Amino acid sequence: MVKHSTLIIALLLVSGQALAENQVDPDGFTNPLQNLKFNPGLDQQEFERASSDALQVYDPLESWNRRVYHFNYRFDQWVFLPVVDGYRYVTPDLVQTGVHNFFNNLGEIPTLANSVLQFKGKRAMNTTARLLFNTILGVGGIWDPATKMGLPRFNEDFGQTMGYYGVPAGPYLMLPLLGPSNLRDTGGLVADYSLANAVNYLDVADASRSNPGITVLNIVDTRANTNFRYGQLNSPFEYEKLRYFYSESRKLRIAD
Repeated sequence: MVKHSTLIIALLLVSGQALAENQVDPDGFTNPLQNLKFNPGLDQQEFERASSDALQVYDPLESWNRRVYHFNYRFDQWVFLPVVDGYRYVTPDLVQTGVHNFFNNLGEIPTLANSVLQFKGKRAMNTTARLLFNTILGVGGIWDPATKMGLPRFNEDFGQTMGYYGVPAGPYLMLPLLGPSNLRDTGGLVADYSLANAVNYLDVADASRSNPGITVLNIVDTRANTNFRYGQLNSPFEYEKLRYFYSESRKLRIAD
């Protein structure tokens, strides 16, 4: 009887393991816990503190944010990435580089304004030089001679400017299509967009209103040059990890 019971238990365990190996959760991640490992050099107190910090991000709209997160994941999987793959397939690398450089050159406008607002004089002069060299020598920014001349590209936005002056981040937000943000940085996005439209550098803002394809191209280029992929962590805690990474990276950028 004991032998039979042992055999039955063994068969159940094997069957359960086989089912678990083929199980896919509702988000499409296969066995996210299967390869989950903890740093053996991290003691329990350090682990608890690190885990606690990751969960302390102010997220009162978490239920809504998680719905948007899943929408973004599906949209990325079914629409965004196929469009990006098609764009890469039909567009020569040289043209892709030119398009990316062009939109990066437009992005120097809010970087310059926010560098001035944060009293980052050296960075403002660097950005001004990049803007002039890339616009004139780079034919409107299609080429990037400024980088080859030793002028690095910086990225300053109005969310960072408000953080510089002590404006709190506010609640965490997962924006449709745009991804992680917070209340302060969302306001910063609106301010930077308004500035770009007001300056209308190289008449791109006016041209975009009459030709939406320019805006679409900008969006596709941005996604093509963003390495993050939803689900790439293969972890049930990806939402928390992304939230924590975004919050900490913004603190570092504000302090920079």
